[in-house]
Amino acid sequence: MNIMTKHYINGHWVASVDGREMAVENPSTEERIATISLGGPADTDAAVAAAKSAFPGWAATEPQERIAVLERLMEAYKGRAKEMAQAISQEMGAPIALASTAQVGAGAGHLKNTIRAAKSFAFEHPLGDHAPGDMIFHEPVGVCALITPWNWPMNQVMLKVAPALAAGCTMVLKPAEQAPLSAMLLAEMIDEAGFPPGVFNLVNGDGAGVGSALTAHPDVDMVSFTGSTRAGIAISKSAADTVKRVSLELGGKGANIIFADADEKAVARGVRHCFNNSGQSCNAPTRMLVERSIYDQAVETARAVAEKTEIGPADVEGRQIGPVVSDTQFNKIQYLIKRGFDERATLVAGGLGRPEGLERGYFVRPTVFADVTSDMTLWKEEVFGPVLVMTPFDTEEEAIVLANDTPYGLTNYVQTADKARARRVARQLRSGMVEMNGKFGGAGSPFGGMKQSGNGREGGAWGLEEFLEVKAVSDWE
Repeated sequence: MNIMTKHYINGHWVASVDGREMAVENPSTEERIATISLGGPADTDAAVAAAKSAFPGWAATEPQERIAVLERLMEAYKGRAKEMAQAISQEMGAPIALASTAQVGAGAGHLKNTIRAAKSFAFEHPLGDHAPGDMIFHEPVGVCALITPWNWPMNQVMLKVAPALAAGCTMVLKPAEQAPLSAMLLAEMIDEAGFPPGVFNLVNGDGAGVGSALTAHPDVDMVSFTGSTRAGIAISKSAADTVKRVSLELGGKGANIIFADADEKAVARGVRHCFNNSGQSCNAPTRMLVERSIYDQAVETARAVAEKTEIGPADVEGRQIGPVVSDTQFNKIQYLIKRGFDERATLVAGGLGRPEGLERGYFVRPTVFADVTSDMTLWKEEVFGPVLVMTPFDTEEEAIVLANDTPYGLTNYVQTADKARARRVARQLRSGMVEMNGKFGGAGSPFGGMKQSGNGREGGAWGLEEFLEVKAVSDWE
């Protein structure tokens, strides 16, 4: 077991002043793998003070200088990719194959895209030919509180840390307390890359402690948060007293609309996408809407895919799905599956309890419910586990209404061979992203949602803009 009770503040690993110890569990085994310290007010204040002190110097650096340090960070990240994969796999249960590719790769990809965006970004430029004496400057927001979740640790950490650094901001990162090891490893890499002391700080803690202290802190200029909609609402209220900028990437309940002319792999692809990362993705296509003429066959296909989905410990090589992150998450998913039974949805595959042969660890049976209606709990609530719900539709118009019948608006999906129809539907879906026919968005595409899925965008140039203020100056010439 590792004792990792220090925080990274002002360029040094320092003991917690007023924290308390917490065990980090391996969700595959339920065994303690590390001990961290959940920081207190004094730890938070020290980190914010370090970031505030470092801000003037870091903000004054040229973009090329900041990019050069980010490129050194990229080299450090690549060199320790295996360590990073092991940390992610152990702390949140991603199978080692997934951790080594998608999980670690997401962090590297976002860092690469941030560097590329920063190199081409016009941090200062004239207003236009009509006003040649007016200049527009894009300047760093200031001290940023970055609060990240456990489900895709490096994906979400790098989507915030990399653009904040590139913009010239200083920061305090509070990673999810369930999965802090990967963020602490990144802090070591940041130290190795040579960022000035105080530019990047890390304080472990929970939402009620360090999280709340950061969002209300008078010296924090911006909060960037990824997590539940409930927590996002609380953060917005807390930050309002000091009129901070708040960027939120929250929950989702994505619809996957499958028309009768979709390719033959559309249903199976959708089920696997829903179950990926054990269903712990905010943009998972968890509601499958199927044109009625192919609905019965789609249900059978979903059953077959679910029953063939392998489940196993995260340290075993293979294409299995691993456990969910914690006992709390496991019990929440079990409750929602039971609600499916109580509300008379049709169980197609899976159900309550652990898979056979897995009596220890937070493993959930890959579950499919059919004939789910919009008044049911499983239709409305984000499960964040390997649970798919299915329902039929008759017309394009009905499919759009069903897809939009949710308080969320992160990612929706469309499967059809009719390109004109795909475009019509995509324009009418109320979500920040729409993926069509199994094709993912390109590198640097903006990630974010509408409605209760949050505000702001992450990734590429859009992610950089989140951490920049716009200043207009007249009579520059």
